[in-house]
Amino acid sequence: MENLNITLIQTSIHWVDVSANLEMLTQKIAGITHKTDLIVLPETFTTGFCMDAKQYAEDVANSKAIEWMRTTAKQKNCVITGSLMLKEGDSFFNRLIWMKPDGSFEYYNKRHLFSHAHEDENYIAGDEKLIVELKGWKIRPLICYDLRFPVWSRNLDENGAPQYDVLLYVANWPERRVYAWKHLLIARAIENQAYVVGLNRTGNDGNDIYYSGDSMVIDAMGQVLYHKMQDEDVFTVELEYPAIQKVRETLQFLKDGDLFSFNKKLKIAGH
Repeated sequence: MENLNITLIQTSIHWVDVSANLEMLTQKIAGITHKTDLIVLPETFTTGFCMDAKQYAEDVANSKAIEWMRTTAKQKNCVITGSLMLKEGDSFFNRLIWMKPDGSFEYYNKRHLFSHAHEDENYIAGDEKLIVELKGWKIRPLICYDLRFPVWSRNLDENGAPQYDVLLYVANWPERRVYAWKHLLIARAIENQAYVVGLNRTGNDGNDIYYSGDSMVIDAMGQVLYHKMQDEDVFTVELEYPAIQKVRETLQFLKDGDLFSFNKKLKIAGH
């Protein structure tokens, strides 16, 4: 299987200013001169983590951000992903868009809404997993607070075969809790025998909450391949499939995991 090149854009976000954020990201992406397969943007990358969904969420049908993602993915000939404040009908979602170069996309609605910030009072929680395929790699994208719930990210099916190779988190994770962010990312990599990519924002938001970045890429043994604190950064990491294959063949832990079921029936999209 070919190596997978993932570009992380760790950046500050202009508070609830879609146009300014799209212009800023356009400039950063234009500076990517080498080939990449996937560009990763933070959670709610056009607004910041805002709870005023009624005022600032874009309608899915005419979203400026989704159209920008479609244009950008085509221009760069790669997948681009990140989450947005979106409205569909009368409901609001913190929705990750997985935009492909051909203009089609899949999506994942954040499952675990951050009740501490009243996210659960302003958005609808998702009830579907998303597993996507890119260059033969299976990727499981999740959003921020989902990181705290290991059952939701469990990499095991009924036959003991891994469901995914890369676990991807996009986030607005505050610096005051960054110790948990860093250590939970490592734990998710070890327990799921997969690469973990955690992309977080930097800077202060409109509520004067500070984000230190601390984006990370971690291998299946929990070794940190990339870690960037505080500063903005555009970084491409190359993932090698034989590395996780060797771990899974040598240490066959996934097949020994406990089987479980969810209280609510869930579907797996894109898989």
